[in-house]
Amino acid sequence: MDYIKIKFGNNFGTLNSGYKKSIEDIFRSVSPMFSFYERSWKPPMDIYETIKNVVITAEIAGIDKEKLEVEISSMAIRIKGSRNELPRVENATYRLAEIQYGTFERVLYFPVPIDTENVTASYTNGFLQITLAKLSTDKTHKISIADG
Repeated sequence: MDYIKIKFGNNFGTLNSGYKKSIEDIFRSVSPMFSFYERSWKPPMDIYETIKNVVITAEIAGIDKEKLEVEISSMAIRIKGSRNELPRVENATYRLAEIQYGTFERVLYFPVPIDTENVTASYTNGFLQITLAKLSTDKTHKISIADG
């Protein structure tokens, strides 16, 4: 069985990188070829929760599993990867070119704390699915009180 690399951490980017991406998104809506840096795109993703889990599904067809990175903290997940552009046909006039290529990075914040020790991921038919167990919030701990 092949596994998707999952890293654990708390530092998911800086304000500066988010600022660049926001400006780029504005200009890319006017011209898709506009980019501050390497071409990037945003794959569509769904996130939902059940009683015990939070589930994320990402549509990322055409990406080799080796080019995917997943980093998790108890409050957020970062999914990164890249998709190579297909070779263009010479002497052809493209009438539509909507498939996006290049790198992508998505940071999603969880609605509840996550148990980072209980995570599974699978990649089938172009969909990455990550299932994360919620931390139980109904546990109580008894605290002993020391004398003065």
